[in-house]
Amino acid sequence: MIVQPKAQPLSVNAVTKVYSGKDGKSQTAVNQVSFEIRPGEIFGLLGPNGAGKTTTISMITTLETPTSGSVQIFGIDNQKHPIEAKKLFGVVPQEIVTQGFFNVMEILSFHSGYYGILKNQERIEYLLHKLALWDHRHKLVKQLSGGMKRRLMIAKALVHSPKLLILDEPTAGVDIELRNSLWKFVEELKAEGVSLLLTTHYLAEAEALCDRVGIIHKGQLVKVGITQSVIQEFTQKSVEIQVRDSAKHKISNPHYILTAQESVGDLLTKLNLESADILDLRVKEGSLEEAFMKVIGGQP
Repeated sequence: MIVQPKAQPLSVNAVTKVYSGKDGKSQTAVNQVSFEIRPGEIFGLLGPNGAGKTTTISMITTLETPTSGSVQIFGIDNQKHPIEAKKLFGVVPQEIVTQGFFNVMEILSFHSGYYGILKNQERIEYLLHKLALWDHRHKLVKQLSGGMKRRLMIAKALVHSPKLLILDEPTAGVDIELRNSLWKFVEELKAEGVSLLLTTHYLAEAEALCDRVGIIHKGQLVKVGITQSVIQEFTQKSVEIQVRDSAKHKISNPHYILTAQESVGDLLTKLNLESADILDLRVKEGSLEEAFMKVIGGQP
């Protein structure tokens, strides 16, 4: 199976997953979801609990079979050619899964073998250093802290040098220091041309990291777009102005709400203010969290 050179790292095409209940009633967990991830892009798949994120990722990683629709990894159908497709991506699941009776170096060597890579010492040592695991390489996995186990899971996902990395809540339950170091590493991976699919409940992080986001709600993808464009579309920015001479500039209300189309310059012109008239000016932009709540709040 040959990777198509112009294919997107990930293409999710109208995937639907329907589960049959014991009472004979069916439940649609994911309904006609479509999106793609471009080369070197960080794409955030966002949604409340139970929205369908995990089911979507399970279909991408072949843990679940779509009821309908398809998933291509660099142009390879992951259901028709699962082994070939799985060689092309790495995945860091939400739950910590480890083999506690082997040491860190052994785990990464074994994991390399799963991909048919017998001599992978250089890559393993690179990841151990990048993820601050080098000093712990001879420890049994069960001796590692929770944060170190999380780092090891990321190393396992990257040991075969994939160009697509899937991160399902990678910083859930980790401390701030580890979270910041992991996101720094994510940005380095992006700079190397790795594409990333990220799910997270930390929307401030998604805002800082993701080039584009998709918001899924009740199994349906209700919005996809460039992160900043989504923020501008669904939020407003507030401006607080303090003038030097309040008697000269009779401003009854120093707080103003602007739409995405309005600029601070437009506001100052409207108020007949110049820079010399202003003592202080504060602008609060809308956030991805505000946009997220607006999007899912407007859905049935």
